[in-house]
Amino acid sequence: MLGPVILAASRSDRMRRLVSAAPVTKPVVDRFIPGETVDQIVPIIRELTDQGLELTMDVVGEDITTPAQAEAARDAYLELIDRLKPLDLGTRAEMSVKLSMFGQALDGGHELALKNVRPVVEAAAEIGTTVTLDAEDHTTLDSMFAIHEELRKDFPQTGCVIQAYLFRTEVDARRLADSGSRVRLVKGAYKEPAEVAYQQRHEIDKAYVRILRTLMEGEGYPMIGSHDPRLISIGQELARTAGRKLDEYEFQMLYGIRGDEHLRLAAEGHRMRVYTAYGTDWYGYFMRRLAEKPANLRFFARSMVSKG
Repeated sequence: MLGPVILAASRSDRMRRLVSAAPVTKPVVDRFIPGETVDQIVPIIRELTDQGLELTMDVVGEDITTPAQAEAARDAYLELIDRLKPLDLGTRAEMSVKLSMFGQALDGGHELALKNVRPVVEAAAEIGTTVTLDAEDHTTLDSMFAIHEELRKDFPQTGCVIQAYLFRTEVDARRLADSGSRVRLVKGAYKEPAEVAYQQRHEIDKAYVRILRTLMEGEGYPMIGSHDPRLISIGQELARTAGRKLDEYEFQMLYGIRGDEHLRLAAEGHRMRVYTAYGTDWYGYFMRRLAEKPANLRFFARSMVSKG
């Protein structure tokens, strides 16, 4: 399987240099990451929302090694929120954050990440929107969930992400569903050992359906993070069976993948949110997009052949 190999490459400085230097890289990366600055991304936000889509915005970058870098990540999100304010989009444009960007892996990282992310959550609430805490590798999740619980004391709309391929997630889903949380369910995009995660696609898909049923039958707000047509159909059926209205759950997909499906779901009255990343530190994000789906890797490989 190529996925684990690509994920390993996402941590390689040598591969980062090679991929970044390839002439074909930028036009391909632009498919998934439509801008590097707030000025470049604001027109994209307007374009997508004018089409009836909603967004969750991600400032890319995870390799934080100093508290100053963590503070810079915080400030980048605060700048984004400041630019969103006059657009008056409310929850149609929310934020997704990785706590690793806020210093989670540094000494005293749990407290540092909470300190840095809280102003972002506060600022988002002031303009009528919210923040979702992305899930990263399994070693970070207890800290993420604790920060999520702490933030929800003052900002109950704060969301979090759970990953279907982890064995622990069915228990996490029951707890979150009972608490009325906003929860995005994804398959998972990190290389995890067999001791903690399913390794086969069919096992992950079955776990995804079990977990999604728990979320749909619970008290929270499920966010279906998948491009898989079969799982999207199953999600619609589980929502109907649970008696949920169209505004009581939503679909989420990545910018640059299945754009026609984004518009189709929105036209049918579903809440369809596009995960839209921007920024200069794009390498890790880009490599995980390649690892998640073979079609993405084929797209990149064809581009390198045709442009090289």
